[in-house]
Amino acid sequence: MDETLLRSLTPSVIGILVRRGIDFAAAEDAVQDALIEAVRVWPVDPPRDPKGWLTTVAWRRFLDAARADAARRRREDLVDEEPAPGPAPTVDDTLALYFLCAHPSLTASSAVALTLRAVGGLTTRQIAHAYLVPEATMAQRISRAKRIVSELRFDRPGDVATVLRVLYLVFNEGYSGDVDLAAEAIRLTRQLAATIDHPEVAGLLALMLLHHARRAARTAPDGSLVPLAEQDRSRWDTRLIAEGVEILQAVLARDQLGEFQAQAAIAALHADAPTAAETDWVQIVEWYDELVRLTDSPVVRLNRAVAVGEADGPRAGLRALAAVDDTLPRYTAVAAYLHERDGDLATAARRYAEAARQAPNLAERDHLTRQAARLNALGRR
Repeated sequence: MDETLLRSLTPSVIGILVRRGIDFAAAEDAVQDALIEAVRVWPVDPPRDPKGWLTTVAWRRFLDAARADAARRRREDLVDEEPAPGPAPTVDDTLALYFLCAHPSLTASSAVALTLRAVGGLTTRQIAHAYLVPEATMAQRISRAKRIVSELRFDRPGDVATVLRVLYLVFNEGYSGDVDLAAEAIRLTRQLAATIDHPEVAGLLALMLLHHARRAARTAPDGSLVPLAEQDRSRWDTRLIAEGVEILQAVLARDQLGEFQAQAAIAALHADAPTAAETDWVQIVEWYDELVRLTDSPVVRLNRAVAVGEADGPRAGLRALAAVDDTLPRYTAVAAYLHERDGDLATAARRYAEAARQAPNLAERDHLTRQAARLNALGRR
């Protein structure tokens, strides 16, 4: 059974059903039923036209459900509209589904879940495991999202920025359970890049590849975090780095700079440095300046303070940090790092301990706690 083929066909088949008048939620449910039937039948009797087979079975599953629902009196008309035998249309509705699933009416978490379900072809159980929530909770989240988008027009113009933000959220979830969300986000972004020629789509794909290339070096064998400066760069995936850099160079040549391209440029400079000491921090600060201009994001200003501390010294970094909102997540960890670089170990140890209490996850908390303990031990010598 080719699971990749099934998942790649899912958006197009949903689109065919939606264009024939079925609301999104019902179409998505019918296609999921057809996928289950395909898993049962195809290993024994593979179809000549997989897409046509899925379309026909999904349509019939919808009709079965419609006939069972007393409120649906249009079943005779729907039968007359059943797709003709033979190959299904070659129109790919993947892009429209991206826009529908990332609709601004949805919360970020609902948009991510619906994108993984409808475009990614993941099951509710897989998505729930990836997010470490009960399957019933995820099912409710997806059901609410489907109810909302069922009331929207399928051909409504979409917002590329919103789609990219959803994909970026999927990527940042990383990986857990039996679904690697980082890899899934890359797969979906590749799919989107093949569907639409947009500089920021290419920028996001480059950014994901460059970050993902460092994945193997980010944790030690005991599961603890390894900071970028301490990572074994021989474990970085040079193939992904080369691909990311190639995509980035091509899109930067179009001179339509956007947020994800600028972030990818920073990631490329890190990837290009043979050692941490050889990192071109001056150029990284310049890219952060571009990001501030593009986004005026407090988080970007926070990251810029770190880069300034590396390029111009820790005191310059602390001055840059003073202009940043101190309630931001990880602000305290950045302050601790810059104070350590400046030689103020007592303040750094105190800020590391404070940052550990604020850490969003166990791995980060353990890392910051170890940093505080290390500096406290140095102070007692």
